[in-house]
Amino acid sequence: MSDFSGVLDAAPHPVLSEAWRLCGGGLRFPATRLLFDQVSVAVLEQKVTGIEARRSWRELVWRFGSPAPGPAPSGMAVAPYPADWLAIPDWEWHKAGVDLSRRRAIRAAATVAARLDQLAHGPVVNAVRVLCTLPGIGPWTAAEAVQRAMSGADAVSVGDFHLPNVVGWALVGRKLDDAGMLEVLAPYAPHRARAIRLVEVGPAQRPPRRGPRFSPRDYRRF
Repeated sequence: MSDFSGVLDAAPHPVLSEAWRLCGGGLRFPATRLLFDQVSVAVLEQKVTGIEARRSWRELVWRFGSPAPGPAPSGMAVAPYPADWLAIPDWEWHKAGVDLSRRRAIRAAATVAARLDQLAHGPVVNAVRVLCTLPGIGPWTAAEAVQRAMSGADAVSVGDFHLPNVVGWALVGRKLDDAGMLEVLAPYAPHRARAIRLVEVGPAQRPPRRGPRFSPRDYRRF
């Protein structure tokens, strides 16, 4: 894979160049190779606010995770194993604020967790293709997972509610849809996700606010 600084030299943009400078000329994507763990996190983030997703993750890990290994603070836990995810009863998902479609997606991924973690050692494109065959997992979830588990620095989270506008206002000064975002990001392949991350962490122009933020929903009331 080419170096991002070379890609940026070939397609310079002041927003990305300044963000790259502020990052010290480096912006690394993790490669945990624990693809199932990252899929479960990304599924919880589907179609909800970040506050809702973090609350659900926290409650499920506290209840069904395992004690953190090694010297660790009392009560610290790590994510549930696939078998533990599959054993969570429906009412506990509901108490954690996770709707039926998301719990089905996590369960589907948990049944093939070993295969997913094997895929994490191969090409990103293969992992994305397999992930998108699982019920409840589409391009957005697959991209988010491989970014975190496989250093998928070119995996664009297509289907995100806010991302096209964030990229559009930062790089071209206007709203974009998914197709427009992909067109604007094309010069930065194979580092399109890295370019997006630079937009997010840098001093880029943000979309104008037209109303209040979405209020978190409490699925426990449904």
